[in-house]
Amino acid sequence: MIVKTHISTCPNDTFMFDALLHGPMERQGLIFEPYLADIEVLNDLAVRGIPDLTKCSYAVVPELLEQYQILTSGSALGRGNGPLLVSRERFDPQQLSTVTVAIPGEKTTANLLLGKLFPQITRKRTMLFSEIIPALTSGAVDAGVLIHEGRFIYRQHGLHLIADLGREWEGRFGVPLPLGAIAVRRSLPEALKIKIDRLLSQSIRFAFENPEHSRPFVHRYAQEMDESVVRQHIGLFVNEFSIGLGAPGKEAVRLLLGERVADCALFVEEPRRPAL
Repeated sequence: MIVKTHISTCPNDTFMFDALLHGPMERQGLIFEPYLADIEVLNDLAVRGIPDLTKCSYAVVPELLEQYQILTSGSALGRGNGPLLVSRERFDPQQLSTVTVAIPGEKTTANLLLGKLFPQITRKRTMLFSEIIPALTSGAVDAGVLIHEGRFIYRQHGLHLIADLGREWEGRFGVPLPLGAIAVRRSLPEALKIKIDRLLSQSIRFAFENPEHSRPFVHRYAQEMDESVVRQHIGLFVNEFSIGLGAPGKEAVRLLLGERVADCALFVEEPRRPAL
């Protein structure tokens, strides 16, 4: 069976999916057909119900619930990994209601988090995540929300940190921050969804145990990134929650998304064994 698989070009996704797409692991009769694009493109395609398996922002999950469920593997979720709100000129956070802020997509978790933590920011400009630093340095916008590699290199461009949105979230709620999820088509057979979940978890474990194997695939889509930035990126966004959300990860997701996911089968769940 062919599984139409959408992932982003970011190192965390190519690292996690490398073995599933190219590695020596047993795929149990499944062929994962990849399509790689920016996260906002993937979000839009998921809303339209195009892929069977897709990376998506947690922020867009409520729009997907009729067609998709979330795998327990593959998430970008953790501590100290949140988007950064930065600016070209230093200014008091109380002035945020007067500035124009670049965001990496209206449906991204970064924008959802910005709205939760700084509701006074209303002047937003949507652009590709990789265009935000150039827009800041040119003066096209006053501030911007950085994701992916931008959070590692903004100081090199003379930009100033206003707020670490991940740490703001952790400080207020005490749980890790959910950023990106892997969603699977809800209509697939339960056994198949569970199989895909297990295979992705195995792929991530393989990547950790054999880091050199994924290097060509990772660098094919991260050609402009310094090797140290690639390693930081993977180290920050791929962790034990990527292998499996567990109860703490699921709690964090439900806290982020609130009532919009309260009464649905949100996650692909392994069947419970009957008590002996």
